[in-house]
Amino acid sequence: MILKKLSIINYRNIREASLELSPKINCLIGSNGMGKTNVLDAIYYLSFCKSATGGLDSQMITHGEECFLIDAVYEDEHGDEEQVCCGMKRGSRKHFKRNKKEYKRLSQHIGLIPLITISPADTSIIDSGSEGRRKMMDVVIAQSRPGYMDSLIRYNNALQQRNALLKMENEPDPTLMELWEEEMAREGEAVYAMRKEFVEMLTPKVERIYALISAERESISLNYVSHCQRGQLIDVIRRDRQKDRIMGYSLHGIHRDDIELMMNGYALKREGSQGQGKTFAIALKLAQYDFLKQTARQTAPILLLDDVFDKLDASRVEQIVKLVADDNYGQIFITDTNRDHLDDILRHAKPEYRIFHVEEGVITEV
Repeated sequence: MILKKLSIINYRNIREASLELSPKINCLIGSNGMGKTNVLDAIYYLSFCKSATGGLDSQMITHGEECFLIDAVYEDEHGDEEQVCCGMKRGSRKHFKRNKKEYKRLSQHIGLIPLITISPADTSIIDSGSEGRRKMMDVVIAQSRPGYMDSLIRYNNALQQRNALLKMENEPDPTLMELWEEEMAREGEAVYAMRKEFVEMLTPKVERIYALISAERESISLNYVSHCQRGQLIDVIRRDRQKDRIMGYSLHGIHRDDIELMMNGYALKREGSQGQGKTFAIALKLAQYDFLKQTARQTAPILLLDDVFDKLDASRVEQIVKLVADDNYGQIFITDTNRDHLDDILRHAKPEYRIFHVEEGVITEV
């Protein structure tokens, strides 16, 4: 999928912008805080119906304004155009349209425009708890497996209902408890199967890309951990119901899944340096790109690189530059304060590119 035209009105600090974009590389340069990341966030919003920051939709509206609008024209792998438009007024719900027809459910849109974003925040995948790593899986799998989000939503609903029963002072209705446990087990095992397949496909890709970037200085691996590996999920959930009752929430299920990130046989979180952690995070994201290219609509996803070169040594930067400039990658958006990095990428890439300067939310083509 290629983003051909992008129009932004009152999105964060961008009051008005209308961009004609390159199908290969688009570079946004400028000082920190000028709005480069906000352009990428608008593109992210068009793929996922929400901001990458996780903030409220109303917080995306420019201060002092009453609404925001993002309008875009894409070209799919068959050369057909797709128009995607989203907007919101203060105090109202957001509207999301494809070819001028509004979606009944936003989940229907996820996967139409495959996208991977790489940013400094990705190191939280390594540093934070398991929730961030589950979210990483969810974002990618949802773009490639249409039924994934529906199963995950149903599981989370059943989990909330069971937790509400567990918190009751009086003994909860056993029939109702069993009903929600069966729903958790059914949808949880469906989610587990898709996550397991994802990790199995992702692992060799991560290992290969990390080896390229690091010149094989370290070896890395992934290990998927889930309560589903202990047997039938319905048995695992019911086994400790009394303990759950004491705690007031469900101790077992796919909401506790995790991916262990290992380096040289040890947990990366404890053993890796800052540069190694960032390299691992970038390798993870580029591997997800390969996964989506292979599974999601059989089209190259859009790749957003937001200030990715900071805190990496020159050799690792050079390897990343060579990777993303390869023909294997489709349309790329890159932000940086350092023009030298961008010039290095453009030297390795085909000459089809555009450069934009961003200052105080105003975007001009160089």
